Amino acid sequence: MVNKAAIAKIISALDLQKSDVVVEIGPGGGALTLPLLEKCQDLNCRVVAIEKDAKLAAALGNRTKNTRAEVMVGDALKLLPEIAAPYKLVGNIPYYITGKLLRTLGEMEKKPDLIVLTIQKEVAERLTAQPPRMNLLAAATQIWSKPRIIARLKPKDFRPPPKVDSAVIKLEIEPKIEEKPALERYYRLIKILFKQPRKTVLNNLSTGLKIGKNEAVEIAKKCGLTGAERPQNVSLSQALQMSLELE
Repeated sequence: MVNKAAIAKIISALDLQKSDVVVEIGPGGGALTLPLLEKCQDLNCRVVAIEKDAKLAAALGNRTKNTRAEVMVGDALKLLPEIAAPYKLVGNIPYYITGKLLRTLGEMEKKPDLIVLTIQKEVAERLTAQPPRMNLLAAATQIWSKPRIIARLKPKDFRPPPKVDSAVIKLEIEPKIEEKPALERYYRLIKILFKQPRKTVLNNLSTGLKIGKNEAVEIAKKCGLTGAERPQNVSLSQALQMSLELE
């Protein structure tokens, strides 16, 4: 990332406090890491940068000697669940791992205190969608966080420029379900609900749960729906209520 204003906005969104630990995914050449370390100096914050490329990690390690930075070589998807201390997560992540990363974060019992990520614009828009544009990704992520887009970026803001527009999202951690069995029922429900987005809620419930249409209608009615709606029109609270009916 070469847009300095965007980098400053990302750092500001982290709302850094004294002694914070910030974990950065995919630091690359340190475009975000170095200004982040400058901001951390006065606050006594620590930065842990996770880089999969050993050569990039070594180069960044040399550039951050005698600072409060630790550069780790490895796969962030595997390392994040092992971090026990409270931390904030930031990164300009490879777009192809966005879905896997969000699933990993959603499944982690101990999540970051705050998350700020640069991702593909279209994915950010899906992630923050509300009815009538609700989708599986939004339902799966919004059950544990409150995501919002804080900046939109063009290819020229990066070097080399990607072929797509990007966006910076901020996810505040707000779990709607605490108990693991209830969360598993919810994930099961939304997979059924959004499996065939063009079909009605009634048809998806009936087929996915292997129940009669009359029973499916009753479940929908308890959630303020008729069953004739498309999944994209179902709110997060309605999907959550439907999952409770699976008990």
